[in-house]
Amino acid sequence: MIRHVRKKSTLLLIVALALSLLNNCRMNTETKNQTASPSPSKSSISDPLEIHRRAISIDMHADTTQRMYVEGLDINNRLPDGHLDAVRMREGGLDAQFFSIWVNPEIYGGGGPVAVKSADDQIRSVQELVKKHPDTWELAATAADIRRIVSGGKLAALMGLEGGYALDERLENVEKYYKLGVRYMSVTWSVSTNWAGSSGDSVGQSRGLNDFGRQVVREMNRLGMMVDVSHVSDRTFWDIVSTSSKPIIATHSNCRAIANVPRNLTDEMIQAVAKSGGVVCVVFFPEFLEPGWSQKRQQVDAQIAPLLRRASDAEAGDAAHKKVARDRVRIEEYARRLPPVTVSRIADHIDHIVKLVGIDHVGIGSDFDGVQAVPSDLSSVAQLPNLTVELLRRGYSEEDIDKILGGNILRVMEEVERR
Repeated sequence: MIRHVRKKSTLLLIVALALSLLNNCRMNTETKNQTASPSPSKSSISDPLEIHRRAISIDMHADTTQRMYVEGLDINNRLPDGHLDAVRMREGGLDAQFFSIWVNPEIYGGGGPVAVKSADDQIRSVQELVKKHPDTWELAATAADIRRIVSGGKLAALMGLEGGYALDERLENVEKYYKLGVRYMSVTWSVSTNWAGSSGDSVGQSRGLNDFGRQVVREMNRLGMMVDVSHVSDRTFWDIVSTSSKPIIATHSNCRAIANVPRNLTDEMIQAVAKSGGVVCVVFFPEFLEPGWSQKRQQVDAQIAPLLRRASDAEAGDAAHKKVARDRVRIEEYARRLPPVTVSRIADHIDHIVKLVGIDHVGIGSDFDGVQAVPSDLSSVAQLPNLTVELLRRGYSEEDIDKILGGNILRVMEEVERR
């Protein structure tokens, strides 16, 4: 299925796409209505931008919520920095965004009223965005909502809970967050809970789901909330697989066979996700894309530690604002000191998943605004069509690209929604 094209042809294709992007910033919403749109004309079949626009594109994970919540930014406007806002979503043809409701346990704790308040406040930030800009945004809770919103020319806003800290070890809080609009949850972030192990700490190496954790997964299945295995320990992953009766997803994870870091999935894990009917959504952070990049990042972190301390000390705000200050330093220094990674490496991970389990089990989860480095040619959501260009170059069909950009997730949502 994967075929090679000469570099000259690829360059011409990318140039054509860039010119088309300049002349066509606004999306033709009629092409997004897949159920009603006519067959594409012969002249548009090979146009990468038109192929990209006809798809319903869904990004399963962005931490832009933190920009709204901590920095007080209105992402309906074009922002001078960061990775995502409504203007650049239009330019990049992204139709639906799952906003991460991320409770940082290192700041807000692994439970208790402060962690709960942090999650609740972030949810209100997303709700307020939609309320303030109803002509641009609409909240979605189902796959049918996404299709309707996109066909109406608006952007769909959805929410996922990153880490189960805000549950505060109360099973009833799963339903609370479902009613507030949360449609997936990862049971941990990089810090283990008492009831689930994380891939990001030493405790998680030997911790899986306990009885409460299994109850949480079953309650998510009952309600129709997708179970996200990104960030969980290997043992927790397999406990989720054995517990869930619905398809599971990895909202922002890559292939350990290419980039051997604990956050990525082994081939056996990818096969298990596919066997459940689920989807692995490829993340854009170079650490999880490029072999050896993680070790180089650790070396840079050691070198810039004094800069990070100074930035944190100079910030007069709370712990969350101090983290923002440190991350600004990381963004600048990583760009200077670490080797660039391109969209081609994202496609390598997609290729690996497709060859392993087929086209029906791969999607995208950028982690935009939650990472301090991005591919050089996918530096914001506005450049998302570059991924489509690369996939077309490798021989993927329009039907394949429809599935990768959002069709596979729509299918999983519909399956999970069934009671």
